[in-house]
Amino acid sequence: MTRPLGFQFDNSYSRLPDDLFSRCQPQPVKSPELVLFNRELAGELGLDADALDNATGAELFSGNTPIEGSEPLAQAYAGHQFGHLTMLGDGRAILLGEQLTPDGQRRDIQLKGGGRTVFSRGGDGRAALGPMLREYIISEAMHALGVPTTRALAVVATGEPVDRETALPGAILTRVAASHLRVGTFQYAAGRQNRALLEALVDYTLDRHYPDHKNSDNKALALFEAVMDRQIDLIVHWMRVGFVHGVMNTDNVALSGDTIDYGPCAFMDRFDTDTVFSSIDHQGRYAYGNQPTITQWNLGRFAETLLVLIDDDVDTAVEKATTLLKSFTDRYREKWQAMMKKKLGLFGDDPVDDKLIADLLDWMQKHHADHTNTFRDLIGGELPSAKVYKNEDFINWHQRWQVRLNRNRKPATSSWCLMRNHNPAVIPRNHLVEQALTAATEQHDLAPTRALLGALATPYEDRDGEDPYRQPPAPGEQVYQTFCGT
Repeated sequence: MTRPLGFQFDNSYSRLPDDLFSRCQPQPVKSPELVLFNRELAGELGLDADALDNATGAELFSGNTPIEGSEPLAQAYAGHQFGHLTMLGDGRAILLGEQLTPDGQRRDIQLKGGGRTVFSRGGDGRAALGPMLREYIISEAMHALGVPTTRALAVVATGEPVDRETALPGAILTRVAASHLRVGTFQYAAGRQNRALLEALVDYTLDRHYPDHKNSDNKALALFEAVMDRQIDLIVHWMRVGFVHGVMNTDNVALSGDTIDYGPCAFMDRFDTDTVFSSIDHQGRYAYGNQPTITQWNLGRFAETLLVLIDDDVDTAVEKATTLLKSFTDRYREKWQAMMKKKLGLFGDDPVDDKLIADLLDWMQKHHADHTNTFRDLIGGELPSAKVYKNEDFINWHQRWQVRLNRNRKPATSSWCLMRNHNPAVIPRNHLVEQALTAATEQHDLAPTRALLGALATPYEDRDGEDPYRQPPAPGEQVYQTFCGT
């Protein structure tokens, strides 16, 4: 065993009933090499970054060397995969333990690609370098954008190939999460038809994420409402920055309200509510514009697992859960509208706001306007200079917007500040991410990845319009499909 190096593990999940996990150990790898290490996150976790940013860290974050206090396990869960319920579990992820941070938080430390578990179902339990670097880049970008998310502590190259369509360099990601509790965790427990197991999960989730609701008269219903509100907040953030998750299966819905599992995710360039990137989403189930509706559907599946605890009478339980679930639409609409008004620098309520927002989005869709740059270009109030804005419909909209801004009863500088804080100048554009991954995996050159991470760390800072990190892809650079990378 290694010395602590700042690790302070407590493993509360391992004290839950054994039905919810399987104890296992990471499988050693041949030649671990630390590719990326998140020193900032290490410090937040209370870890000794200087002692870990080297071969010692490579041994630990590959699973070759056990960490003192860790109790490795694979979690069991189910999931609706594109609408079809499947029994799943951590087939290539191993939870090492829960780090107690200096500020009193509890954070899961998980190895993704750590080897086979009882849930691997014939898979090798490994991961390729490209997808692990992708998750590192996107999750850290999301964190900087202010979107609730899991985070990446390290990527370790294993020195071993993984066989997919071709042989690819292997890697392991160290993921940090508020927890890995999912809607699918409750679906798994409900499938066991064990009331005591569900009650233990409800109590555990409330303790860990919603302690203010622990003493509610109806704990299951209180948990459902709390999770729904967190999910609404999360999806509003996704819509704000143009993020498309790509695989919103119920096993990818974290009860903490964080974004989890960055597979075929991507950010829109041109605004289009039908945007889909996932190579396997042929029907557009998880398109950008469908994300709120799918969230409500996923929450319906969560509610189904809780019915037995909501009320002993099934009809009463269904009525209570359905009433809450139906409130999703109004709750989401209210928060989405508040977000959009911030993107446009609007204060207070005005009868023209709904139409002003709708007309801009309609214009953006019709003219294939860049989602990120359009909102950023509006800051300052002047008519933007790019060719796409030399359009009668946009000029008329811009004039109406100016009239509305004049009714803010706040100085214009307040509007520009509000807009700068809610409209990033930089997002992880797909073509730049793919260029960085190609350089890393094919040329063993991490310079583009590090440069991209540097730009993404300060997404709200002003940048010149010609800055390469602000530029949409040229026609030959557009990325139309992304892959799960399993």
